[in-house]
Amino acid sequence: MSANPAPTAETEADKPSGSGFRLPSIPFWMQIVAGLVLGVLLGWITRSYDVAWLYTTLDKVGHIFVQLLKLAVAPLVFFAILVSITNLRKVNNAARLATRTLLWFMITSLIAVAIGIAIGLITNPGSGTGLTPKDGAAPEGAGSWLDFLTGIIPENVISPFTELNVLQIVFMAAVAGIAALQLGDKAKPILTLSESILELLQKALWWVIRLAPLGTVGLIGYAIADYGWDLIGKYATFTADVYIGCALVMFGVYPLLLATVAKVSPLQFFKGAWPAIQLGFVSRSSVGTMPVTQQVTERLGVPKEYASFAVPFGATTKMDGCAAIYPALAAIFIAQIFDVQLGIGDYILIAFVSVIGSAATAGLTGATVMLTLTLSTLGLPLEGVGLLLAIDPILDMMRTATNVAGQALVPVLVSAREKILDHDAYDSASASPIEEPEAHEAEAKGVPVAA
Repeated sequence: MSANPAPTAETEADKPSGSGFRLPSIPFWMQIVAGLVLGVLLGWITRSYDVAWLYTTLDKVGHIFVQLLKLAVAPLVFFAILVSITNLRKVNNAARLATRTLLWFMITSLIAVAIGIAIGLITNPGSGTGLTPKDGAAPEGAGSWLDFLTGIIPENVISPFTELNVLQIVFMAAVAGIAALQLGDKAKPILTLSESILELLQKALWWVIRLAPLGTVGLIGYAIADYGWDLIGKYATFTADVYIGCALVMFGVYPLLLATVAKVSPLQFFKGAWPAIQLGFVSRSSVGTMPVTQQVTERLGVPKEYASFAVPFGATTKMDGCAAIYPALAAIFIAQIFDVQLGIGDYILIAFVSVIGSAATAGLTGATVMLTLTLSTLGLPLEGVGLLLAIDPILDMMRTATNVAGQALVPVLVSAREKILDHDAYDSASASPIEEPEAHEAEAKGVPVAA
């Protein structure tokens, strides 16, 4: 498929014989929007008329979609991180690129958490909600710094995959990747196998991604049917704060950085990155969106060898929505509900936790671990987590979209600063549909491929 905007083409074999009639191709983004509209409608019907079978159906459809994404998470993270680290050997100044990437992750996270704190102080999201401490319940598990530091190293090589502990998987993959670099030619068979497995996983995940419009119907419909507008009304200020904070970062801070630091067109960035951002909004999974994020990042002119490192690394550690804006606002919200006064030192701690502890979020749906880590560091009651669980899916969509945008942004910034960004590719990037792995590889080599 060409990178130029054009309707999706059909292969000759797909055309009906005889007449020249063929079914019109519906762009993927329109399928997503249609899923959102249909989901809201079905959710409203389910709640208004108490349609039990539709409620169950929406729940199952959304649950199956998320489970399919999670099914690929563990092996995808392991092989993506392993291959991305070994690909750095193909890049000049690899250590410099890795350092710059991490630095920009931290800078943008710090800006995001500052915006979250500012919005929380201005709007007082916990005031006037009618919620009380009794409405909350302590979570079954809570994050702590001790658990975070000691939990990086797994007890065995199996449990991180069965328990889906992404942080431990990242650790093992990083160790394996560095060891492979040290072994050199002796590790080539392992690297070849790892690259093949990664392509296989991305191919399988592509099938799941194509189900996103259907998953959207289930996820949005169930959220409306289960929570209803009344519950959303209680959290109106907090919900608006999260969406406004994420929007300010995504459509304010990011364009400013693109224009001033990278000196490229912000509009062009969003045109190219839009397929990944919209999928992140629907799937609520940075890791599940990772193959598409990497694809759009390369389409924006970032060298493939660097993108294959920066994007997987970012998908597990770069969380401006879930690990910066949200915990800052949530801490202020919960402190106001429990009538706890926060001081300047507490806000500094929030910023510190957001910048240093974001890896605990690990790119999965939800941000409970990061929130409990923030609350425990501040000494706030963990029962406050229970106040936010009901509204979490609604918030998680915008948080994840912001995460994904940031994961595509930083490689563009670093590439531009290091003068390795392909400006011609960047300027020609479009919001054309996402492509299957084979089509993407062929396009990178200049081979025309039908969709």
